[in-house]
Amino acid sequence: MALWAEIDSNNVVLRVTVGNDNEPDGGYQWLLDNLGGTWIQTYETNAIRGTYAGIGYSYNATEDIFITPQPYPSWIRSGSFWNAPIPMPADDKMYSWNEDELSWEELVLPAG
Repeated sequence: MALWAEIDSNNVVLRVTVGNDNEPDGGYQWLLDNLGGTWIQTYETNAIRGTYAGIGYSYNATEDIFITPQPYPSWIRSGSFWNAPIPMPADDKMYSWNEDELSWEELVLPAG
């Protein structure tokens, strides 16, 4: 199954669609002829182009990868994904990122 991501002029993914496997090009020419736009093939296995494209992801042509949206300004990209500047504590507690403090805060759930 050929999967295609349409990107805009800023390389942001607008939509993802299925192509026609009965066509030698996986339906690429049909997409161009009928929908126009710029289409990049994406793969569910993540083996090619870093990760499967999603709406709002970006495409980096230099690295030939799709990149997930940056969750916070301080986070650092590694390949297709983003990491906090400080690793989350490795314990059994739940945490959320506090961008103002640039730190992880333990989530305290109400007693139930």
